[in-house]
Amino acid sequence: MQFYSTNNKDLRVSFKEAVFNSMPLDKGLYMPEVIPQLPASFIDNIEKYSLTEIAYEVASALLKDEIPADDLKALVEEAANFDAPAVPLDDNTFVLELFHGPSLAFKDFGARFMSRVMGYYLKDGEQLLDVLVATSGDTGGAVALGFLGVPNTRVTILYPKGKVSPIQEQQLTTLGQNIRAIEVDGTFDDCQALVKQAFADEELNQKFRLTSANSINISRLIPQTFYYFNAYAQLKRKGFKEVVFSVPSGNFGNIGAGLLAYKMGLPVKQFIAATNANDTVPRFLETGVYETKPSVQTYSNAMDVGAPSNWVRIMDLFKQDTKVLKEVVTAYRFTDEETLEGIKDIAEKYDYIACPHTAIAYLAVEKFRQQTEDESAAVFLSTAHACKFPDIFPPLLASKIEIPLSVEELSGRTKQADELKTDFAGFKSYLLHH
Repeated sequence: MQFYSTNNKDLRVSFKEAVFNSMPLDKGLYMPEVIPQLPASFIDNIEKYSLTEIAYEVASALLKDEIPADDLKALVEEAANFDAPAVPLDDNTFVLELFHGPSLAFKDFGARFMSRVMGYYLKDGEQLLDVLVATSGDTGGAVALGFLGVPNTRVTILYPKGKVSPIQEQQLTTLGQNIRAIEVDGTFDDCQALVKQAFADEELNQKFRLTSANSINISRLIPQTFYYFNAYAQLKRKGFKEVVFSVPSGNFGNIGAGLLAYKMGLPVKQFIAATNANDTVPRFLETGVYETKPSVQTYSNAMDVGAPSNWVRIMDLFKQDTKVLKEVVTAYRFTDEETLEGIKDIAEKYDYIACPHTAIAYLAVEKFRQQTEDESAAVFLSTAHACKFPDIFPPLLASKIEIPLSVEELSGRTKQADELKTDFAGFKSYLLHH
């Protein structure tokens, strides 16, 4: 399988090149030259497969012969070695818990797969691989833990000052070894812009071997398809054949992976893109005008993205046909006040503690059902453990949150982070001299 740039479909590169280059020089994003169709026999019998078996089948279809079968199986089994249960809340409402990996966030799927793929391709004696990543909250922790100790790699994480939760910051700034953190006096969009400028800078590319661990990297997108197929398998075991997915959406890599799975043959009835006040995509689907705006800070900080990078991939999947896209994707936005009400509602109805991102996905399911009277099985994605957002919850709910051992071990560790402004000259100088 080869991959093209969304800005130049005549460009063709191998999976290895797409992974290490991360973003083409024309500033597009890599996509597979063909969207493979999974065999009907696989979809019809998917309930018989485990998560890692599903992951292998999907990865094999997308990568073809890029990685030998036995090696790919080993990579998948190591990367996806934790559960992703679809927990029933009532007869036809499920929460897909994607926070059982090491960083307690859904991005562990992508970060662990990507780090294993890069480690597989790296050879002894090769130039050090510099991984640059911008984070609005959870990406950084997942990448840091995914790459911690991986030989011949150095990870530089940029995060917006004062806009990530304390636990998220601890995951970014206390690991040391081959992980370093930069606290940027700006927004996530500023961090993302610095990373993109670095990839386009000739001098930096001559001196360093740069790649990205953000969801712009195709090796982040591919493994996120796994849990959509696996969720469908779990529901099929319960007798469901139609499903609606509600996805908390910021940079739109998560729902982008779901739509890739849909294009590969996953029978999804509807996708719901659930956003906070950073509502670039809902506004586009309402008006037909795609207009980015500076991101604003919300309680659901991992979704605080005003210019979602992966939207170009989604438009590419639908061949720029907004009409067809709107038949598959519905989008809603919710305020912080509505988010808090959603957290309380889930707790009262189901005795379930949901993080703010998860609450927004739940609210979107409720709104979709009110507007459509659709009673299909609905799965809303829980993208992070509630313990990452202790200040969001009322005391009574906060007291019910179980704190994982991995979080307790972070407390007391010393923060190690450099500070930068939002100017690219300062970031470039940092990279050149550190």
